Amino acid sequence: MEHLIDLERVNKYYTGGNTRLHVLKNISLTIEKGELVAITGSSGSGKSTLMNILGCLDMPDGGSYRLGGKNVVSMSEKSRAAIRNREIGFVFQGFNLIPALTAEENVQLPLMYRSMTQSARRELSRKALGMVGLSHRMGHKPYELSGGQQQRVAIARAIAAKPPMILADEPTGNLDPESGEVVLDALLRLNETGRTVIIITHDPKVASAAKRRIYIDNGMIV
Repeated sequence: MEHLIDLERVNKYYTGGNTRLHVLKNISLTIEKGELVAITGSSGSGKSTLMNILGCLDMPDGGSYRLGGKNVVSMSEKSRAAIRNREIGFVFQGFNLIPALTAEENVQLPLMYRSMTQSARRELSRKALGMVGLSHRMGHKPYELSGGQQQRVAIARAIAAKPPMILADEPTGNLDPESGEVVLDALLRLNETGRTVIIITHDPKVASAAKRRIYIDNGMIV
């Protein structure tokens, strides 16, 4: 299989006042195209910092990161923003939906930053909502949807542009168990279509559904 992600001896520090905290310590990691991976660990272990680096939201202070063979660390911020927009779909714990917009409009929102017609955006958004079982709710606003449905809208938004990689940060964290299972099933089905899915979670049940589990403790892979 071809490497999608290749981290080598990645370090990350956070500085506050007179304190310098070593958050990630010589992390080396490869993830193949099409893998389903769970990154797990306790609160403060460094897993969210690792996710930010994988998603090109933050840069390491040492080491190298290659995404799809491209050296992310040496890129300009504009180039990294283009990668975030075109190659990575983000799913966050807090849904981050716009209350005044319908489900379909929320899914279309990131597509507006691309050069495509309104009809093309509509087609992609409706297909994505169909993939997560929400074709019948596309005209509803977030307050008219359950928590699980809102998270599925967030997944549809992440996948509408067909990015090769999905990064899901605690995607079931705010949901009841039944809704969490529906959301997890949607992510598993996305992986079956060939997308690389990386789930950051502290939930052992969610982590156990992944084909590979990476445990972070005190900034190191255990």
